Amino acid sequence: MLEDKKIEEAKRNAIKSINAGDIIKTRDSKYADFFIKNAKNSLDSAKILFDMSVNEKNRILLGMPDFNGFLWVINSGYYSMFYMARALLESIGVKIKSDESIHFLVFNALIYYFYLNGKLEKHFIEDFENAQEESSEILGKEKAKEMISNYSSEKEKRAKFTYEIGEIAMKNKVETSLNRAKKFNEEVRKILGK
Repeated sequence: MLEDKKIEEAKRNAIKSINAGDIIKTRDSKYADFFIKNAKNSLDSAKILFDMSVNEKNRILLGMPDFNGFLWVINSGYYSMFYMARALLESIGVKIKSDESIHFLVFNALIYYFYLNGKLEKHFIEDFENAQEESSEILGKEKAKEMISNYSSEKEKRAKFTYEIGEIAMKNKVETSLNRAKKFNEEVRKILGK
């Protein structure tokens, strides 16, 4: 759940990043289509990985009867949302000028430029946040400062999810993540008129 405290923190962080030159507003929006294409490719990857993970017949046909791509469905789904968020920001000329903590900056900019002014409903921001957390939980590769929530807590969740969650529970969690990504992509496309 996206709390008011987190929204205020994202707003402060966005203003700080704007003042530092890490988030820049220009009139140029030439990369929106690039990010939309990346989002589509990421979402398609998530769909294929999900289908392969649940469809035994296809796994056997491809000679991978034990394939399980659930972990990568969440990652690909999150990246589809990340790229759509970048496209949305790009559409109004917002550039992210830092390679460090790019996910953190995009989330803060999304809050600042689209949520606080009512352009994007709260539940779509929550879906983006949840996907970011799930991707980080599973892969455990994001830097701590890129994490929206506490690293220690996420590490514990990742371990529990990776090692203790059952196959059916994992499938359900992955399916939820995939559906969030689809919905987020659809809504941002509507906003962008694409």
